[in-house]
Amino acid sequence: MAEAEHSSSSAPRLDGRVAIITGASRGLGRAIAIHLHSLGARVVLNYASSSTQADLLANELNATSTNLSQPQAIAVRADVSDPDQIKLLFDKAEQEFGSGIHILVNCAGVLDPKYPSLGNTTVEDWDTTFDVNTKGSFLCCREAVNRLKRGGGGRIIMISTSIVGGLLPGYASYAASKAAVETMTKIVAKELKGTGITANCVAPGPIATEMFFAGKTEETINRIVGACPLGRLGEPKDITQLVGFLASDAGEWINGQVIRANGGFVIV
Repeated sequence: MAEAEHSSSSAPRLDGRVAIITGASRGLGRAIAIHLHSLGARVVLNYASSSTQADLLANELNATSTNLSQPQAIAVRADVSDPDQIKLLFDKAEQEFGSGIHILVNCAGVLDPKYPSLGNTTVEDWDTTFDVNTKGSFLCCREAVNRLKRGGGGRIIMISTSIVGGLLPGYASYAASKAAVETMTKIVAKELKGTGITANCVAPGPIATEMFFAGKTEETINRIVGACPLGRLGEPKDITQLVGFLASDAGEWINGQVIRANGGFVIV
């Protein structure tokens, strides 16, 4: 079941705004979708293959909504690396909610759980990583640039990784794919001058999600925890609250930035 987040009365609200969250069926994307919904946003839960999880989450979010006249959450399947499917994702969001789109949070991503060195990275694995992480980010960001509402409240939030700053062995393709996204997002922020749309990257450190734990031994996990000044793994809420702030009116002055939210695990 979705664990509802209770936003405090002082938290910036997103009432009436429409947010697309890619990779929203599980992990960090799921947590972000739940949090934005708790702030009043109507959410589009994009997924690539986990239809049961996405549909269940949409049903749970709708069941907790006070507005029963129309859905506050919908699940939409789309492969982020396919431009036609991304266009249809945005089309579906507009059709279902009868509104323009205000917020894109691009959270869809893949990480090779073998953690190969560059010399042992196959072309196929490299291409898969860049298809989802880089091409997918480009396609989602391009659609958002052309379709988010102008004049205030438009937000593009790309999920990157602190590994871009940490440069850990075994992450060459993953870090490279995300570094490209960070550069693209900074340029997009400048290109959107005059639209009222902001563009930022949130770059988490190690977060206790399925993607983080995949392929890691207990020894590796303990070593990572020991390397963090706060002595723990990050929790999804450490990221969701930051994303919620950036998506709100209170986050408007933050634009063209990469925010490395990692508890001091990577300091650059």
